[in-house]
Amino acid sequence: MSAKTNTVAILQPGYLPWLGFFDQMQKADVFVYLDDVQFDKHGWRNRNRIKTPNGQASWLTVPIRHRGKGKPLINEIEIDGQSRWGRKHIETLRQSYAAAPYRKPFLDELAELLSREWTQLIELNWAITRLLMTWLNITTPIVWASTMNTNSGGTKRLVHICKQLDATCYLTGDAARAYLDIDLFSLENIDVTWHNYKHPQYPQLHGDFIPYLSVIDLILNCGYNSSDILKAVHSPTGQIT
Repeated sequence: MSAKTNTVAILQPGYLPWLGFFDQMQKADVFVYLDDVQFDKHGWRNRNRIKTPNGQASWLTVPIRHRGKGKPLINEIEIDGQSRWGRKHIETLRQSYAAAPYRKPFLDELAELLSREWTQLIELNWAITRLLMTWLNITTPIVWASTMNTNSGGTKRLVHICKQLDATCYLTGDAARAYLDIDLFSLENIDVTWHNYKHPQYPQLHGDFIPYLSVIDLILNCGYNSSDILKAVHSPTGQIT
């Protein structure tokens, strides 16, 4: 195995993902889009939060078809096109960020994407993720998990993915401490690095700062500085230094 560190991050797709998603992506040498695991109904695959003019966080949710689907994988989820969810999301974003200094051209470009007719949730999420990567100047190579030859589950599958990508380091979020079998990585000489993400505090509309929103909040408030804020070194309090 090469002595050079090759860091791999593996995350499930999300709708308008938060800052930490993209922070892991930019810190990795290869990012794996975990599209073929079971869909979690109350997770982040089809929803995220923005900040509204009343100073509160509010959900944007993409309606999905799930009745009679059993336990579908993320890449099998269909969008329920009966409601005009795209138009509603665009209107909510325009109202919430009407005073945002960088609403143009970013919001117009996102609105064009949301106004299209989407049938598969994974296709919508991937299109949005690619757009956000462009805005954040992230060029990390992306590999879809469904294209890889892995038959195991749980930690074993993560290890197998890392091995196929010649990883020497696996970067993962702190929540994985509850279930990750680190010994399986050690057996393959793969180090596990915890993300330990410290959320930056940036200029934000409508009162007290709210962290852990969709990254679109950062982009519409900070525009072309968003990439620098995402990459900045943070103090323990999360203030940009």
